[in-house]
Amino acid sequence: MNKQGLMTLGCALLLLTITFAGTPGAFAAEKPFTEWLQELRAEALQRGISKQTLEAALTGIEPIPRVIELDRKQAEFSLTFQQYQERVVSPARINTGRRLLAENRALLADVSKKYGVQSQFIVALWGIETDFGRLTGDFLVVDSLATLAYDGRRSKFFRGELHNALKILDEGHISPADMKGSWAGAMGQSQFMPSSFLSFAADYDGDGRRDIWNTRADVFASAANYLSRSGWRDDQTWGRAIRLPSSFNQSLAGVDTRKTIDQWQALGVRLPDGSALPARQLSASIIIPEKDNPAVAFLVYPNFRTTLKWNRSNYFALAVGLLSDAIAH
Repeated sequence: MNKQGLMTLGCALLLLTITFAGTPGAFAAEKPFTEWLQELRAEALQRGISKQTLEAALTGIEPIPRVIELDRKQAEFSLTFQQYQERVVSPARINTGRRLLAENRALLADVSKKYGVQSQFIVALWGIETDFGRLTGDFLVVDSLATLAYDGRRSKFFRGELHNALKILDEGHISPADMKGSWAGAMGQSQFMPSSFLSFAADYDGDGRRDIWNTRADVFASAANYLSRSGWRDDQTWGRAIRLPSSFNQSLAGVDTRKTIDQWQALGVRLPDGSALPARQLSASIIIPEKDNPAVAFLVYPNFRTTLKWNRSNYFALAVGLLSDAIAH
C-alpha cells in the first residue's frame, strides 16, 4: 500500500472502491492518483523542495485504504467525565509520570526555566498524548497525508500539511521512513501536525535536528515552546476543583464567562471542603464537564485556556491539569 510494497496502486484503488462503495462522499478524488501526485510534485518543486527529497518521500506511495476508513469512521465518544478521567488519569499513568518526572528532573528543570512552563505540565502533556512516548502511531506521515490530501473531503487542509511535511524532510530533521505518526499526520511523541512542528518544534540538544520522535530534550522543549508561545504563565497554575452553590446559574459556566476569583466567591463558589477560594485575583471561568452533574466543577485560569489551544476539549485540558497535579505530589 506504500513504499513497503504491500499492494500496487491498482489494487489499492480497487480496494478503496470495494471497501467504500455506497459510502456518501467516500474517496472523493477527481483524478487518478498518479496524475494528482505529479501535480503535487511540481507544486512542491516550485515551493523550493529539492528533487532528492521528493524522490525519497514520494516514490512508490499510494493511497492507504485504512486511512480513509479511519477518517470516515471517527468514533463518537460518549464517555462520562469520570470514565474519561479513569482512562486518561489512571493510577498507572500517575505513577509512571512521577517516575519520569524524577528521572528527567534536571533536563525538565532546564527546559522549564528557558520556556517558563512548569515541568509537571510538560510531563502531563507527554503522558496524555502518547503515554510518555509509548504510543506515537505507526503510519508513515507522508503516505497518510498524501492519502487525505488526494481525497476530496478535506484536501486543502491536508495538502498544506503534506507540503509542510515535505519541508520538514527537506530540512533534514527526519527521514521519510522514520517520519511516523497517527493516521491523520500527528507526529512523534508530541503528536504535532507538520504545521505545528514548523512553528513550535525545538532543537534543544543543538544537533541541528528538531527530533520529536526520539530525543526527549527536543520533545520536552517543543511542548514547552508551544505552551509558552501560546500564552502560558509559569507563575500560575491551571485551576482547581470547586463546590458550586445549589443556586448556581449554569449559564455562567464556560470559558467565555470570566470573572475575578473574588466575584466567583461572592456568588457562593467555594473550595470542595467549603473553605474560601484563593485570594489571588486571577481571571477565572467555571467548567462543568457534564451539565447534568454540577457536583463536579472546576475553576480554571488562563493556563487552562492556553491548554485548549493545544486541544480544544475541556475533558483533555482538565485531564492535563489533574494529571500534572497528581504527578507533582
